[in-house]
Amino acid sequence: MISYLKGNVAGIYRASSSRVILTLDVNQVGYDLQITPRLMQELPAIGETVQVFTHLQVREDQMVLFGFGAMAERDLFRQLVSVSGVGPQLAMALLDALGLQDVVQAIVSSNTRLLSKTPGVGAKTAERIALELKTKLAEWRVQSGLSTAPDAAPMSNVQEDVEMTLLALGYTNSEITKALRAVGQQTALAKTADAEDWIREAIAWLSQ
Repeated sequence: MISYLKGNVAGIYRASSSRVILTLDVNQVGYDLQITPRLMQELPAIGETVQVFTHLQVREDQMVLFGFGAMAERDLFRQLVSVSGVGPQLAMALLDALGLQDVVQAIVSSNTRLLSKTPGVGAKTAERIALELKTKLAEWRVQSGLSTAPDAAPMSNVQEDVEMTLLALGYTNSEITKALRAVGQQTALAKTADAEDWIREAIAWLSQ
């Protein structure tokens, strides 16, 4: 319903150790959004303008607006809360503890140990998150029609993981194809089967 809000930072306060409330003044209307402590560190000063992507949770007794610094982070939050046993507070805790990139990589690589480092995420919940969301990311990759040039792609056994991760981080098909082509020209990397190396180099190239 509300994709994003753009306005001036009117106030920030900690409701608890893990819950931060951002008050955003949008055309003289104040919106309270729950954000992560991680995002709080990135916000501009009081009175300055910021754009925050949002998710509105509607329950019988209340409505809560969650805020995110990037659309990809908001989309991952929505994927997380679709998993049985994962509520919005647990999803926010995962994004705060690990950050967008590490959560995505943990899901793609089925690194349940990393996911379960977040308070409240037990081994079974971590396994469920990795299993359900990796399947969804794989389906998303197929639906996106992503096709990487054969001479630029990483080894086939890691290509899918690399592409799923970059898509989930918000990069477009065209950006991913160009990045992997550029990275693939590095002969040392072209021979490696380490998805994390490819992801790190691709992000570095895309950030130039």
